[in-house]
Amino acid sequence: MDADRKSTVSSFYGGRKTPVDALSSEYVTTPLRGGHRDDGSSFFTPDRSSMDHLTSGRPSAGYNRGTFHPSAREEPLKGGRDEEKDLAMGGDAWDVYADFNNAGPRYSSAILNQPSNSAGYSQLPPPSPMIKEEHIDPEGKVEMVTVPALGAEWGKDEMREMTKSGRRERKKEARKQFWKEWNRGQRGLCGKYFTRKVLVFFLFGLCVAVGIILAVTIPRVPRFSFNGGTPLVPIPDSDIPTQFSRFPPANFTFAGAASLQVDTTSNVLPIVFTHLRATVFDLDTNRLVGTGDYKRHSLPAKSFPKILLPLNFTYIADNSSDVTWTNWYNACRNRALYTNNKRPTLKFRLVLDMDIQGLPSTRSTSAQIADADCPVELPQNAA
Repeated sequence: MDADRKSTVSSFYGGRKTPVDALSSEYVTTPLRGGHRDDGSSFFTPDRSSMDHLTSGRPSAGYNRGTFHPSAREEPLKGGRDEEKDLAMGGDAWDVYADFNNAGPRYSSAILNQPSNSAGYSQLPPPSPMIKEEHIDPEGKVEMVTVPALGAEWGKDEMREMTKSGRRERKKEARKQFWKEWNRGQRGLCGKYFTRKVLVFFLFGLCVAVGIILAVTIPRVPRFSFNGGTPLVPIPDSDIPTQFSRFPPANFTFAGAASLQVDTTSNVLPIVFTHLRATVFDLDTNRLVGTGDYKRHSLPAKSFPKILLPLNFTYIADNSSDVTWTNWYNACRNRALYTNNKRPTLKFRLVLDMDIQGLPSTRSTSAQIADADCPVELPQNAA
């Protein structure tokens, strides 16, 4: 360090200070004029103890030459090369106490008042505060506007999601996630209510309801039985003529109706026949001797209705010795040709093919009888 900038106080460089007795007369300073207290206590009330306040009228921090310890070496401090330059330029000498008492030139002011070509430091202007844009709506709410940082606007994943394949993949993942959550019972199909548990109960109730509806609406195949007294009855106004012929080929033709009783007690709703086809077979020879068709007809439910099924009896044989032709001819001859007016009976089997509305396929049933009277009667002179 330069000699002129080095402090001459020996205690500054670590020298031991002489012990001072606070009660000695050297330590107590002489009171100032005006009855003020000493400078040792002026730190707490600087406006009452500072002489600068009385002379200049300005408040002071209360520091002067008498404030420092009297035993220290009292010597004006040198300002170094800056003070020498200031004196050479015609300015006042820099006083270290001026920075505390606000009296005289300050060191900072001396630096700032130097000419522009001086090599001294100059204070930079304070930075201007950041201005924030604020949008105030009519309700008085303040909205802070922030500017996004510069950078890439779209990432690689975002560019991928904007393509068709990316959207399809995203939808596929969303569907997989949806079914996974639905299987776990975490969400429902229609909002949060139609979960898997609700769906199971709903399907169970739906099956029960469908079963009840089918039990009520699906028709059952009815049972048929012949009228015990008159299984076959004539048809008075039939267009089919009654004819028996022995000449080859032997044949017979006549009309009749089967008197049937239908059991519909197993049905809840009325049963509708779209077609009721009948075929008649001889029990002895199992030959087809008659057909019939009972077209669309409706029968009430939970009852035993009676119907007359129209039949057309027709048969052709090689000659009159045919067993089937002989059986039906003998049963239909005139009663006067037999003892006690009692003719032989007809024995046949009736097969019914039913097309019922509400059933997908054709159902069949059969009934047979062995003591049926012929519905027609030939004249006595018939061959």
